[in-house]
Amino acid sequence: MPIPTNSPVPHRRLLRDDVYRSIRDAIVRGQLAPGEQLRDQELGAWLQVSRTPVREALQRLAQAGLVVAQPGRMTRVAPEDPDTIAHARQIAAELHALAMSLAFASLTDSDLQAMETANDELRSALNNAEIDAAVTADDDFHDVALTRSGNPLIPDHLEVVTATLRRTEHLHFDSLKGSASPDQHARIIAAVRASDQASAVELTRENWSTLATDNGEH
Repeated sequence: MPIPTNSPVPHRRLLRDDVYRSIRDAIVRGQLAPGEQLRDQELGAWLQVSRTPVREALQRLAQAGLVVAQPGRMTRVAPEDPDTIAHARQIAAELHALAMSLAFASLTDSDLQAMETANDELRSALNNAEIDAAVTADDDFHDVALTRSGNPLIPDHLEVVTATLRRTEHLHFDSLKGSASPDQHARIIAAVRASDQASAVELTRENWSTLATDNGEH
């Protein structure tokens, strides 16, 4: 099993969540490809931890649909499944729309400036084919409403489905570089500035609903 050669957090013992995030991110970025067999011992050696937190992380990833576990046989990175991606997109769209609805009245000029900055960075990253920077900028844009929503359960529930969608973006980035997402983001900001809550919520929902492997990011 080819695994990343760099230790994600050198010179310290990883906590349980760190192990989960490190394996998750390797799957999302395609470093651990769909169908790849995952061996506890090799992952533990990479992360410098025992097999126990690795197994716990793989169980969590199986629940998230990123890993397929066959008891007594083997564990593999889950293949891409169009139905799973569609279901994840539906959930993400509704939860982000809810966050925007809850956050709308609390969004400040500073928040909108932060969204505009993140959107500019997203546009630049897409133009320069920088996938990690694009994902970070997109997260920064949507994190404004998530934070202002005041509901900490929304990001917790998004954790599962977002990883599935981010993996799709990494695996198909060549088809996403012409994404309409920056323009969609700009319309969301304009709706907020115009005090049009219904439009801001619906545009946010559409932004996530239109993610696809062949015609655009969100």
